[in-house]
Amino acid sequence: MTTVIKEFDAVSIKNASIQFFDNGVQQPGTPFGLLGSVEGETEVIEIVKKAEGVEVKRKSKPIKMTNTVSGHIPVKVARDFFGLKADGLKPGVWSYGTLSAGKKFTFTADVIDEFEDVVKLIAFPNCSDTAGFKIAVENGADEVAMLELEFTALPDEAKQIYYEALVDELDDPTVAEKWHTKFERALVEPVPAP
Repeated sequence: MTTVIKEFDAVSIKNASIQFFDNGVQQPGTPFGLLGSVEGETEVIEIVKKAEGVEVKRKSKPIKMTNTVSGHIPVKVARDFFGLKADGLKPGVWSYGTLSAGKKFTFTADVIDEFEDVVKLIAFPNCSDTAGFKIAVENGADEVAMLELEFTALPDEAKQIYYEALVDELDDPTVAEKWHTKFERALVEPVPAP
């Protein structure tokens, strides 16, 4: 019997993972860091049909999604995200400049409904840095500032920008097991019957 969740209240977001691509090969997921918030907004194009100068039909098509994430992230994740390099520099020195390019990546996380103890897995499979490297340090602050990152999620090979799954509704346990380590389209496609 398949479980169907009828209500979901997003209370928190945790367990984020980032799966960078090196030379076109997806690397195993690593913890993204401690999240403060994630926000996303879809950009659409509108297709309009006019007859004799009057609009008679309109259709919106999603083309990409811009996401903003705030959190505390590991140094290696930040360097890969923004494209900091150590090439041609003394050991321990990294640089960011006009030739810097962050790596393509897949971003995943758990959205938690703490009222019902339900977990929603979310994934953006085809992402890249949008805004570039930002730095902000404040003397005397009573709280360590979270780093704000902006990235664009583009369609994957199946023309999908975003995926989600409520863990309790999954029949295949490998989907939840591999979501944060090796998310790819094949993981969520049905296996054809022999």
